[in-house]
Amino acid sequence: GVHVPIPGVDTFALGEFFRSQGANLFGIVNMFSGGALERFSIFALGVMPYISASIISQLLTVLVPYFEALSKEGEAGKRKINQYTRYGTVLLAVVQATMLAATLENNQFNGADLVIAGGMSWKVLTVLSLTAGTAFVMWLGEQITERGVGNGISLIIFAGIVASLPGVVGNTYSMYSNQQMDLFRIL
Repeated sequence: GVHVPIPGVDTFALGEFFRSQGANLFGIVNMFSGGALERFSIFALGVMPYISASIISQLLTVLVPYFEALSKEGEAGKRKINQYTRYGTVLLAVVQATMLAATLENNQFNGADLVIAGGMSWKVLTVLSLTAGTAFVMWLGEQITERGVGNGISLIIFAGIVASLPGVVGNTYSMYSNQQMDLFRIL
C-alpha cells in the first residue's frame, strides 16, 4: 500500500517538495508512514489517526463518566471502547484526508502543481482512498495483536521506520562522503 499512489498527484513534484523540507514535521510523519506520505500513497496517513483516536479514548475514560463506567465493565467494556476508538479513527482519517487533499490541491512546488487534475471528484476519491488505507492499516495492526505476534500498531510503526533506514543511511553517506566522517556527524 505504501507504493500505491493516489491518482492525480504529481509524485515527482511531491517527492521533490519532501526532499527540500529536510527533517521537519513532514519528514517525521513521512518516516512513521514508511515513506507513504512522500509518495502520497493510500497509506499516507498511516497509523496516526488510530494513535490520536486511542489517546482521545484514554482521555475520555478519565474525563467522561460513561467511558469510565465502560472501562470498569471488564472485557465487554473494553470491546466497546475499542469499537469507539475504531469509529474515532475513521472520523479522524476523514478529517485529515480532507485537509490534506485541500492543501495539496491548492499548492505548487517550483512552479509545478502538486495535483494534476483536482476538483471535487478527486477530493472524494482521495478522502475515500486515504480513509480506507488507514482502516486497513488499523485492521492489520489489530490482527497482528490478536495473533499474539506483539503490539500490532507498534510493529507497523517499527516496520515503517526500518523501511526508511537504508535511505537515511545512504543520504547520510552521500552528504558526508567528501568530508571526514566522525561518529558525531553520523549520529
